[in-house]
Amino acid sequence: MMERIIYLEGVDPVQVFGVNNTLLGKITDYFPRIRIIARGSEIKAVGEQEELDRFEEKIQELIDYLHQHNQLTAEELDMLMLENIPRTPAGKAADDVLLYNTTGKPIRARTPNQEVLIRAYAENDLILAVGPAGTGKTYTSIALAVRALKNREVKRIILTRPAVETGEHLGFLPGDMKEKLDPYLQPLYDALNDMIPFRKLAGYLEDSTIQIAPLAFMRGRTLENAFVILDEGQNATVKQVKMFLTRMGQHSKFIITGDITQIDLPDKQRSGLLQAMKILMNIPGITTVKFGQEDIVRHPLVRHIVRAYDDLDKKESGEKSKPGKN
Repeated sequence: MMERIIYLEGVDPVQVFGVNNTLLGKITDYFPRIRIIARGSEIKAVGEQEELDRFEEKIQELIDYLHQHNQLTAEELDMLMLENIPRTPAGKAADDVLLYNTTGKPIRARTPNQEVLIRAYAENDLILAVGPAGTGKTYTSIALAVRALKNREVKRIILTRPAVETGEHLGFLPGDMKEKLDPYLQPLYDALNDMIPFRKLAGYLEDSTIQIAPLAFMRGRTLENAFVILDEGQNATVKQVKMFLTRMGQHSKFIITGDITQIDLPDKQRSGLLQAMKILMNIPGITTVKFGQEDIVRHPLVRHIVRAYDDLDKKESGEKSKPGKN
């Protein structure tokens, strides 16, 4: 008889064992010749080597399935144990699915330019994703990052935003520095909460597998084996974007998202994203994906709202350019 310890890496043990160990009981039924003891995030199995090999392979299939689907029902466990579900090759999602959200629904590209962004990820290490609000730039980018983490393509995810004030002053907001900055970062938390179960996400945040921080906190770092996203990049200055881009280390992927029609920087400061789009456009490994009004996936009215403001901007720009106008 042999003993083997199997670690449940990257999954919540409750997802594997089930509430009150209901799934563990079913797993045990499939391996009557093995004595199984589950404690925390590890399983101790005692039995013959051939049975232990088969058991370990099945547990790994369960872990891989949870990495992709975020849930495991008793019926799905039965199908996996009976080998009726084909395994997805490492690094690839079934069909066009990026991953499954916390309710088991598939996350996939919903517009042509979201598909372009996904394809660009496979071919480039730096992507500038630019377009109006509601086009899914940030959400699709974070989905790519979560998939890369689950597929072990990177070791960590780093999400950042410039803390640019738009009407409220940080000094007058209540709380300590974290409490003052969290509202700027909340959209990033929202996307992650949709894709990663609460307990697992809390663990990732605690051990810094996933880091969310203001852009100023990136200075001085070298970011290797990481998927790094700068959101709201239009509100980063030229110096900040240069600082951010030069953090790139080996085996890393960088995405900057932004809406160049919503720049909140003071008039005397240039947007670093606008400059980057111009000076980096011909460098291999860097590409720009431009989203349009047709990519807006929020409430149908958002598309009309964006169009109305775009038309107003064009009208005001035309009036300013007429002779005699200052």
